Amino acid sequence: MTRSPPSKLLLKNPLLSLLQKCRTASQIFQIHGQLITTNIISNTFAASRLIAASVVSDALTMDYAELVFTQIEQPNSFICNTMIKGYIEVSNPHRAFNLYSWMQKKGVLMDNYTYPFVLKACGLMLGLQEGREIHGEVVKRGFELDLFVRNGLIGMYCRCGETICARTLFDDGSHQKDLVSWNSMIHGYVRGGEMGEAQMLFDEMPERDVFSWAMMIDGYGKKVGDIVHAREMFDNMPQRDLVSWNSMIDGYSNVGEMVAARRLFANMPEKNAISWSIMIDGYARDGNPKEALNLFRQMVRQGTKPDKVSAVGAISACAQLGAIDQGKWIHIYLSKNRITLDVVVQTALVDMYMKCGSLDEARKMFNNMSERNVISWNVMIVGLGVNGFGEEALELFAQMEMEETLMDDLTFIGVLTACSHAGLVIEGLQIFNRMRSDYRIEPKLEHYGCLVDLLGRAGKLDEAQNVIETMPMKPNSALWGSLLSACRTHRNITLAEVSLHRLAELKEDDSGVYVIMSNIYAEEGRWDGVLWIRKLMTDRRMMKETGRSVIEVDGGVEEFINGDGSHFPRQERDLVISSLSKMMVTAI
Repeated sequence: MTRSPPSKLLLKNPLLSLLQKCRTASQIFQIHGQLITTNIISNTFAASRLIAASVVSDALTMDYAELVFTQIEQPNSFICNTMIKGYIEVSNPHRAFNLYSWMQKKGVLMDNYTYPFVLKACGLMLGLQEGREIHGEVVKRGFELDLFVRNGLIGMYCRCGETICARTLFDDGSHQKDLVSWNSMIHGYVRGGEMGEAQMLFDEMPERDVFSWAMMIDGYGKKVGDIVHAREMFDNMPQRDLVSWNSMIDGYSNVGEMVAARRLFANMPEKNAISWSIMIDGYARDGNPKEALNLFRQMVRQGTKPDKVSAVGAISACAQLGAIDQGKWIHIYLSKNRITLDVVVQTALVDMYMKCGSLDEARKMFNNMSERNVISWNVMIVGLGVNGFGEEALELFAQMEMEETLMDDLTFIGVLTACSHAGLVIEGLQIFNRMRSDYRIEPKLEHYGCLVDLLGRAGKLDEAQNVIETMPMKPNSALWGSLLSACRTHRNITLAEVSLHRLAELKEDDSGVYVIMSNIYAEEGRWDGVLWIRKLMTDRRMMKETGRSVIEVDGGVEEFINGDGSHFPRQERDLVISSLSKMMVTAI
């Protein structure tokens, strides 16, 4: 391609004007074809406009822009900058940095747009060393006086956790600062949880925008959990935008104050998909999946298109409730409305199908995933194990090993749980021992808990007790509770009493523990023990937790609580009682 400057005739070419207005793939393809047939594509300026249109379009990926880029013999800084910016927008900072390195080798001239873009890439990939190298290049090339570049450096250091380096640049009185400089520095402190430093800088700001306030609200609400201070900032804002409202309800949601979050949500002057997502995800995480699903349906009815967070929150709610029909409906809805099913959403669907017992759907989803992360593998392994397919879970674990897929702590918790449910004691012990020897992963309390459960289910109660008493860390109530449950299954009163004593020492002897112990005594005919447990619970004023159940009815979810007659109309209840009375009289 020629590197000639654009002529006046080329600048007025209608094809280039149309490129700036294009948003669909078919429009860009048509103009690209016209540029080729007219040979205008051979001009670097025209090619740069085509790349810029490709990067901006939501309908195309960076692959298409790369294809055009490779046809340019001598790309200039504008084209390279456009490509780097495009890589950043699609969250591929490594490719952005690689292109910068290529520019250096090819001698492409850098400008004051190149460095901020590539510095942002360094921040996104936490490449502190690369960022420092670029800092040196900036000084060498004389760009350190450029405000745009300096803000890029401040942002990079803050993103990499080097707030001291960022503050040194910020405090340099010989250079100009603007609102972006102040916000970048405050964002760095907020990101690191240094709210004291952030507050002092915020108080010194010569001017503030809504983003300045929203950052502080977000920091207090999410980073340090100081929701009172966050609300104080929110109430003092001279003008609130949608971001600040979302930050505040997210802060309430983050600390589990869903009543306050809902009240604020109801008073919002306007809502977007993020607002709904915060509430749906908040209810799902707070253990109120029914309300999460209700909100998801409301959002859809009001015409707001769900995003990834709201979809995952609703799917998670279905998993908690075991609402398979609702989960399938959400899956179909997402597919029909062309909402991107990325690895996060697909993994949530696998988890939902597994927890609802629909293993075939879970397998189908997992096998069709174009991309899997360690969470996807973990969810599949845990699901297979819990549903009694321990050997298949082990096969999946072996496949991870063969493919050299990254494993983490949860992977081993998953496969040990699978072994436990399937009674694969030897295999489970081998995997536990290989954690240290083969994977250099030190077993944590949760892994020892899986081991105790594995041995307890298999009836190896003495070995399970030995693991608890010899493990390198202090056992918690979950381990002794697991052993107590195993004692009931295998009718070992002596060890059950030891477990109960240990739980009492940990002050974790709740009503559920005593109910299990009472059942153990009852099954062995030890009625004196049963009476003793009941008296103990009465003296301590312990109440058995109320039983609950959830079912799907006509596309909705209904929750039933033991002793609650609200789902049973009075007339029908009276009719049933009357019928039962007549039956008893007839029988007599």
